[in-house]
Amino acid sequence: MANPKINNILIPNVTQLPSQKKTDDVNKLKQGETSEFKGLLDSQVAEQEGQSALAPKKGIQLSTHAMRRLQERNISIDKDEYTKLQTAMDRLKLKGGQDSLVITGKAAYIVDVPKNTIVTAIDKESIGENVFTKIDSTILMN
Repeated sequence: MANPKINNILIPNVTQLPSQKKTDDVNKLKQGETSEFKGLLDSQVAEQEGQSALAPKKGIQLSTHAMRRLQERNISIDKDEYTKLQTAMDRLKLKGGQDSLVITGKAAYIVDVPKNTIVTAIDKESIGENVFTKIDSTILMN
């Protein structure tokens, strides 16, 4: 049997730890209080919704290279093609596309989504001959 005197000296009899607040209680919101994160999230959502609903859509830009390619390859961007490209850009933005390939019935376009810019264009007949690199997404618009 162990000596109780030695036990009390070496290992004190601790039956209760000092009171500590539980982390659940510390992080719990009081009634009617909102978290800082929720406030930031709500403001971001409101800002994005406000932009898409109120701000006019930014038109599609053409890089100098794209203008040359459109001329060389006799690709014309009519109203229907422009609408397809704008719709593709909007959908790619929602999905987080950056450098994307947009394929329509008329041509294929490499686009810089954040800048709303067509970087280059390839006519339909030449699509199969090309290798598309450094793209993060593709969308088919027929």
